[in-house]
Amino acid sequence: MKRREFIAATAALLALPRRSSAQGQRRRIGFLAIGDGSGQGLNQVELALLDGLRNHGWMDGKNLIIEYRFSQPPDRLPASVADLIALSPDVLVAAVGRATQALKSATATIPIVFVAVADPVGLGLVQSLSRPGGNITGLATYVPGAFVAKRIEILRELVPGASKIAILANRDNPMHMLLLAEEVPNTARNLGVALPIVEATTAEELDIAFASAAAQRADAMIIFGDTLIVVEAPRVVALAAKHHLPAIHFSRQFANGGLIVYGPDVADLFRRAGGYVDKILKGAKPSDLPVEQPTKFEFVINMKTAKALGLTVPPSLLLRADEVIE
Repeated sequence: MKRREFIAATAALLALPRRSSAQGQRRRIGFLAIGDGSGQGLNQVELALLDGLRNHGWMDGKNLIIEYRFSQPPDRLPASVADLIALSPDVLVAAVGRATQALKSATATIPIVFVAVADPVGLGLVQSLSRPGGNITGLATYVPGAFVAKRIEILRELVPGASKIAILANRDNPMHMLLLAEEVPNTARNLGVALPIVEATTAEELDIAFASAAAQRADAMIIFGDTLIVVEAPRVVALAAKHHLPAIHFSRQFANGGLIVYGPDVADLFRRAGGYVDKILKGAKPSDLPVEQPTKFEFVINMKTAKALGLTVPPSLLLRADEVIE
């Protein structure tokens, strides 16, 4: 009896440190995004990050603690950044460029993984895609030089003879400024097409921007990706319909009423970000992890919207589309 009691007591003592150690293994991640208007949590696309983490054995509440900050309105961004830095997380994950820039400015030591940043080299976030340098790496959303041209190619197939294609941009968005300064004018010259710029930095200005594009007799429209545009997606789709403008959008959520969606599978990028976090938590340095580009793109055509606009979608586009909404 005494021997059994001794063994039981010893086992109990040995078990205590193991439980304590297991609790000590819980790692902390900070997640920062510019709010989607609700500020309540991850949106449908960002949720893929949790799938990616689970694929590598990391689960929030078990061996992982994830601290979320959603800056809505955007002027809350500095406070959100300060909150996360104060928690001394093992890794910071930033959604899109503005959040990434804010974190990069705040810390040179905590590893940062960005997701869905269009041109991290052009924005000065990394030295190069293959050698990011510093404490930051992640997943970009496009290959510089072809972003605008590819969308013009698609629109011209759908709207033959289109010679004036308006671009909706936000001058408060650094990535938009890069595109407007370099790629847009180069593309206009190379393809012989007029690309008038209409701008919106607030929801109210969207109405003015679309009205301006229509007044300039634009044949079609390219909608640049932006937090404002995502938040105001229903309004953007409705305005394109109101002004009878065939528009090409950048993410799948615009397929609900939008004519065409062509862009990277952003959910896949968030899923792949889980692999970056896993490697860093296991000791890898961000500077040794090359920035990756999209491997999956989404091409969706809404036939209902095409019909409403009086457009005939050519078989060449239908064959290439990943999804056709009847």
